[in-house]
Amino acid sequence: MNKLYSSWKYPFILLVGIGISNLGAWVYLIALNLIVLDMTNSPLAVAGLYIVKPLATLFTNSWAGSVIDRINKRNLMIVLDLFRAMFIAFLPFVSDIWLIYFLVFIINMASSIFEPTSMTYVTKLIPVEQRKRFNSLRSLIDSGAFLIGPAIAGILFLLGTPTVAIFINATALLLSGIVTLFMPNLERYQAIAQADDHFTWAVIKKDWSIVLNFSRHFPYIMGIYFLFSCVMVMATSLDSQEAAFAKSVLSLSNTEYGFLVSIAGAGIITGAIVNSIFVRMLRTFILIGVGSLIVSIGYIVYAFSSSFLVAGIGFFILAFSLAFANTGFHTFYQNNIPVNMMGRVGSIYGLIEAFFIILSTIVIGITAELVSIQFVVICGSLLMLALTVLLLFLSTAPSKREYYNE
Repeated sequence: MNKLYSSWKYPFILLVGIGISNLGAWVYLIALNLIVLDMTNSPLAVAGLYIVKPLATLFTNSWAGSVIDRINKRNLMIVLDLFRAMFIAFLPFVSDIWLIYFLVFIINMASSIFEPTSMTYVTKLIPVEQRKRFNSLRSLIDSGAFLIGPAIAGILFLLGTPTVAIFINATALLLSGIVTLFMPNLERYQAIAQADDHFTWAVIKKDWSIVLNFSRHFPYIMGIYFLFSCVMVMATSLDSQEAAFAKSVLSLSNTEYGFLVSIAGAGIITGAIVNSIFVRMLRTFILIGVGSLIVSIGYIVYAFSSSFLVAGIGFFILAFSLAFANTGFHTFYQNNIPVNMMGRVGSIYGLIEAFFIILSTIVIGITAELVSIQFVVICGSLLMLALTVLLLFLSTAPSKREYYNE
């Protein structure tokens, strides 16, 4: 029992911090949407909030990896949490929409740096044999936040205003930073040794070259990474048409659409629970390959649906299998990308992913206007299916099992 406690003490503290931060993020997202809608009475202004995030990633990730891999990860996570808490707390006092966009851009820049930083820190902290279990528990926490966060936001809106919810998220990030203070400082001496590193354009160019060379020398690892990223890009782009599809193709009311989203939430939490129970029995290549394939099958069912029932089945299938796919991908990533360059790899490939998200979302949106929403969703789902079939073939190839050793 003592051995179990000592081995999971810090992972548990980290999961608590992640849970607090994720809950606050959902409350913040919904509250900010309502604040901008109230200010402008424009759905387009709200949609602009969703473009800001990938734009911030494009601006940040070309150089962020060079910073992440050279400084203390734990301390950087604390600073980023406090930085975001401060800027989010300032949002309710702003009445100019463009200043809100600017602040959200700055907050998302910090988030773009935080994600690869936390991934690197988690990889250093969690032993190889515990990573798959940790990732399954993290998926469970993410799923819980997806369900509980909007519910908390709704209660807060009944008791007060969206402004209160914004302050709640700022407090959540502050608490997350405090929790991170109790985590071990894994790079205390390394940070001192690298304190004299100069951050220049030449360093950034060299780091890009290092990542490109790694990609050339390990095409299988980066091929799996890129394929999975493409699947998630398609999922994000198709999700941008979700509300329009429900209203115009399925002719759902707002209440029915809300219930459809709730079915997806039930699928996410159910899949995460089942995944956390059976994760030890499932090999990583099965989680990536089969999990991703079932996600695309769920989108296919949803794309060809003409009724609430069939769309609900599709939503449940795709949401249920996401936890398996994400757990497999994160475990594969942590076990195969060298931890000393994980920040650079994650940032540079995250930059490419953000570019494709913006491009595919624009293309899908324009095509939906010119042709039809269902045609676009069907084509996008079929492309996703093709990508996941290729991903399944590559991940389950017997000759590649060495990349999935646990």
